[in-house]
Amino acid sequence: MNDSAHGIELSERAQHLFKLLIERYIADGQPVGSRTLARDTKLELSPATIRNVMADLEDLGLIKSPHTSAGRVPTARGYRFFVDSIMTYRDPAPIDLRRFTDDLHGEGDVRRIIEKTSMLLSDITRFAGLVMIPAADQRALRQVEFLQLNDNRVLAILVINEREVQNRIIKTARPYSPGELTEVANYLNAAFAGKDIRQVKREILAEMSATRDEMNRLMQTAIEMAQQVFTDEAQSKDYVLAGQTNLMEFTELSDIDKLRALFEAFNHKRDVLHLLDQALSANGVQIFIGEESGYHAFDDCSIVTSTYGPEGGESLGVLGVIGPTRMPYEKVIPIVDLTAKVLSSALNSLQ
Repeated sequence: MNDSAHGIELSERAQHLFKLLIERYIADGQPVGSRTLARDTKLELSPATIRNVMADLEDLGLIKSPHTSAGRVPTARGYRFFVDSIMTYRDPAPIDLRRFTDDLHGEGDVRRIIEKTSMLLSDITRFAGLVMIPAADQRALRQVEFLQLNDNRVLAILVINEREVQNRIIKTARPYSPGELTEVANYLNAAFAGKDIRQVKREILAEMSATRDEMNRLMQTAIEMAQQVFTDEAQSKDYVLAGQTNLMEFTELSDIDKLRALFEAFNHKRDVLHLLDQALSANGVQIFIGEESGYHAFDDCSIVTSTYGPEGGESLGVLGVIGPTRMPYEKVIPIVDLTAKVLSSALNSLQ
C-alpha cells in the first residue's frame, strides 16, 4: 500500500473543505468549484478564502484541476489521505447483513458460495465483485508424470484434486530416458501425492538446503525437475468475478481504451491475481487506490480487498470490490470487511 500521503497535516478548516470536496465529487462525479463549496459548507467563509485553501490543497497534491474545468477533483494521493486520516466508516445496512448471512449460509457447495459472494458484493456496491477460490479447495497434488521431449525438454503432467490437469514443459540439464523419468515421477508421487502444492514447494526447498553430498542421484534429479514444476504458476489460482459491466456506467472509466485495458486484465487474470496475492500475504483489509496497484489498467480504479479464512488460521483467499477511485470508501470498506467475515463463517460451517 502506498503511503505517499503520510505526514500531511491540514488545518481544521482545510480538512473540512477537503472532506466536503471529496464527498461532493464522489456523489456527482463533477469537478467541484469554490462556489459550490461556499454554498455547501456551514462555515462562514468567503469564496476568496476557499480559493486560497483549494490552492494549498493543490500544492500538496491532494486535488487537481482538470484542463477542461475550473473546478477541482481529488488525486489518488488525496483519496489516500482521505481514507487514512479523515474518513468515518459507516456500518453496513442491516438488510445487507441479512442478505449475506441468509444467502451464504444456505449453501452447501463451496464453489456456489464463492459465486454468490461475488454476485452479492457486486449487487450491493454496484461495482465489480471478485472472490479468490479458496486455496485449500484447489491445490492438492494427486499425481505427476513426465514424458520425454527433444532438446533436453520434458513434459510434466500434473493432476490436481480429482479432475484438473496441468501441462508444463521444463528444461533439464541433460536428457533423461523414459525409465529415469518414470523413476523420478514414482519418487515424487510417493513423497508428495495428496499434499497441498504449497507444502510440496516448502519441502522441496528444505531438501535443497541439504548438502549435495547427502543426496542420491534420484533425489537430485527429482529436485531439479520439481523446482520447475511446482512453481507459483502451477498452483492454478483463480477467482470468480461478477458485475464488471457496472464499471461501464462511470464516466471516468467509459473511455473505450480504458475499458479495453480493464477487460483484458479481467480476462487474462494474471495482474488481478498478482494483486490478490499481495493482499493475501498482508492479511485483513487492503486498499489499492489508482496507481498504487502498479498496473496501468487500474490507474483510474480503486480495489478494496480483505482476506477470508478461519479465525487465527491461515487465510484461504481474498475477496474484494473493483470500482472507480471516486467510490464511497466509507461504505465499501465495511461491506468488504463484513463479507469476508460472513464468508469465513459460511465456509467454516461446511467443515
